[in-house]
Amino acid sequence: MVSEFKNEPLLDFAKPDVRRSMEAAIAAVQREGGREIPVVIGGDRIKTKHQIQSTNPSAPKEVLAVVSRADKSLAERALKVATQAFESWKQVPAAKRAECLFKAAEGMRRRRYEFNATMVLEVGKSWAEADGDTAEAIDFLEFYGREMLRYAEEQPLARLPGEKNRLEYIPLGVGVVIAPWNFPNAILTGMTSAALVTGNTVLMKPASVTPLTAYKVFEVLISGGIPDGVLHYVPCAGSEVGDYLVDSPLTRFVAFTGSRDVGVRIYERAAKVQSGQKWLKRVVAEMGGKDAIVVDDDADLEAAADGAVQSAFGFQGQKCSACSRLIVTERNYEKLLDLVVKKAGQLKVGDVRSLDCQMGPVADESQYRKVLGYIDIAKKEGKIVLGGRPSKEKGDGYFIPPTVVANVSEKARIATEEIFGPLLSVIKAKDFGDALRIANATEYGLTGAVYSNRPERIERAMREFHCGNLYINRKCTGAMVGVHPFGGFNMSGTDSKAGGRDYLLLFMQAKTISQKVAGPPPESPSPRFSPARKSAARAGKK
Repeated sequence: MVSEFKNEPLLDFAKPDVRRSMEAAIAAVQREGGREIPVVIGGDRIKTKHQIQSTNPSAPKEVLAVVSRADKSLAERALKVATQAFESWKQVPAAKRAECLFKAAEGMRRRRYEFNATMVLEVGKSWAEADGDTAEAIDFLEFYGREMLRYAEEQPLARLPGEKNRLEYIPLGVGVVIAPWNFPNAILTGMTSAALVTGNTVLMKPASVTPLTAYKVFEVLISGGIPDGVLHYVPCAGSEVGDYLVDSPLTRFVAFTGSRDVGVRIYERAAKVQSGQKWLKRVVAEMGGKDAIVVDDDADLEAAADGAVQSAFGFQGQKCSACSRLIVTERNYEKLLDLVVKKAGQLKVGDVRSLDCQMGPVADESQYRKVLGYIDIAKKEGKIVLGGRPSKEKGDGYFIPPTVVANVSEKARIATEEIFGPLLSVIKAKDFGDALRIANATEYGLTGAVYSNRPERIERAMREFHCGNLYINRKCTGAMVGVHPFGGFNMSGTDSKAGGRDYLLLFMQAKTISQKVAGPPPESPSPRFSPARKSAARAGKK
């Protein structure tokens, strides 16, 4: 009997033993620095000439792993092996597939500190952010395993005498999972486990920034009982091999999380039917956001400032759910701006190998250059009231302090384009209605939050704020599996609702089976439709 789903508790780093365990894990992962990681196809571990280096953004010269990179020939090989393996994997009972996820969850719990430490080193997550990532990954494994058991049960259908009918959910086929670097454990684990537990085979394409974390996810899933031919670890260049995987007629679906531009490209390419392709490919996409927190006249300003700072600068603003626009009615604009600057200015930026640092580096040099470019734009489009300059020289890490920009126009580039970094635009609204209008004035629609104490305003926001995840009087980040099904509207993607009861449907198709059975004849038609009644009705009309 499987127990009821419960979210994984977070570690308490205030406890000395927990802190020591985390410090030991960081040291252990560092000692592995420079380890070689192969491409893995059908259980074969393959070293290639072309490689990806995993480095530490807090100290870019520190190499964590050297990862082999697949070319088109290896990608084709993986697709063929996955196609063959699908024929047997789809026949495995749902309960056995779910058990693989439950075992993987136990494996991840045992390696929890290792996963946390790997993300601290590979992508610059603080201890708390890294542990939240791992806890969410465990949640996905536990939740999706239980969801598959639910979908495998008898589905409710209306009864029809003389027939036995059933509805069952069957897998799609071979899928390509294209993961982001910002949640390298949780999102990769979530997309991959959902595809596997529903009976599909998977090519796992990790982000080039976080291939080490991805390899450890791969290890955990394999150790949980996923067969070698069912799951493949295929690091590759997105512009070349990634396009090939999306285009291939053997690919049945693509699960993607990442930027708007890449998501649109995948959506377009997947829509084209290739020679020999027998299906229309399915795309599950989570693409990004330009998320806003709206603050009403009578809001709790302390709470609003706390929520804005946590949402804007948690993991250096590198979340698709991060608050990048703070929209405040003019009555409280200056007061809230001062509070936000004060609270954000207290955040310590530095090497997150230390627990004392709440903000680490941005993910890599590309991110560093991109965010600094937007800071230059911000100097022209508003007034920088906090931050704006790197905290350290580039050689010491890709550190950018929390940056707050005041007097920003709703049409400014920094108010409309996804930056994915620690830059918050503070926008003044005339009133609450104007604030909602500004919040909706974006092509995205992922998360949003409203701080207000007026029930009628809250009700209005629930109706009018167009986003997939709306939060009232709390921050706009931190969705919990099973509690806040996550996904957005418009250019934020296909509203996948990850971590919700509908998510597994995206990786399956429904099959209805009707069988005529021997038994008593169908019941007589209702008197309302009897021939005698119809004749009498016609006679009455005449």
